Amino acid sequence: MVNEKRADKKDSGSGTGLSTRAFILSRLRRRPGEPVTGESLAAGAGISRVAVWKGVRALVEAGYAVTSGPRGYSLENAENDFLYPWEFGEEEGRFRHFAVTDSTMNRARECAFADAPGGTVITAETQTAGRGRNGKKWVSGKGGLFFTMLERPLLSIANYALLAMAAHIAVCRAVRGVCRTDAFLRWPNDVYSGGKKTAGILSDVYGEGDGVEWMAVGAGINVNNHLPAGASGCASLAGRAVSRRDTLLAVLGEFSRVKRAAADPGGIRDLWNYHAEGIGRQAVFVGKGKPQDILARGIFLGIDYSFRCMIQTGEEIAGFLPAQGSLVFY
Repeated sequence: MVNEKRADKKDSGSGTGLSTRAFILSRLRRRPGEPVTGESLAAGAGISRVAVWKGVRALVEAGYAVTSGPRGYSLENAENDFLYPWEFGEEEGRFRHFAVTDSTMNRARECAFADAPGGTVITAETQTAGRGRNGKKWVSGKGGLFFTMLERPLLSIANYALLAMAAHIAVCRAVRGVCRTDAFLRWPNDVYSGGKKTAGILSDVYGEGDGVEWMAVGAGINVNNHLPAGASGCASLAGRAVSRRDTLLAVLGEFSRVKRAAADPGGIRDLWNYHAEGIGRQAVFVGKGKPQDILARGIFLGIDYSFRCMIQTGEEIAGFLPAQGSLVFY
């Protein structure tokens, strides 16, 4: 795990609320390429010159282009795309980062049972066993954004899908904002842009009695990574390299706003349907049997309060849960 222990008062600086690495980065990024003296960094953080030197050395070892000279330290490239906890300033304590892990969902489960608070975010550079829906693997190459948000919501087990829907909407909105392009929700857990998959969302829930004890909502977003067949990515959509850090912050910001609507099942349903792809189109619902069976054929109407896929089949409306199969448009 590539994390810095939460800085204590001695290390965090006088009233800055930042760890040494976070403080140094914030100062060097104010004027990229221009030197900042070790003396001013030490005075600003309320630490020794030696502590500053150790912080700079740690940043260099982590991959930052920090150089030193007679006039001080300078950051030659302020656009390095890192997801280390200290990249998030005063909120760094909520982040856990891994260079390589099997799945951030597994790490979130460990954090949950270790009493990590709601709001914890687990990120990884790459995943060796990234999880998709129905046991499928999510290809998790370097340059993509792979993370899981740990939540401890005041929800009943019956309503856990509301939070998953909020995360789905948040990822869709973030992709739209970062890439400046259209993006749409495809039931039950994907985000599509340009007719191709850009992101996927997965959730785990653990409860006691009828209440949710904790919930992990994971996402894989194609950002600057090599794209699997049939996929699109933020870089290709935007026509430029896209910051994973900015994309993650966009998702977290949208999630914070959207999940307030999760208290209202009707509101979150309507919001999901507003961003959905294919409402009004002909579709089939394919079951998980072998061979796969078409369970319904008709017009996709969106979702209901329980996140069921609703299909108009002649005079009737059929509803299906995600575990029952998949929706295919034609």
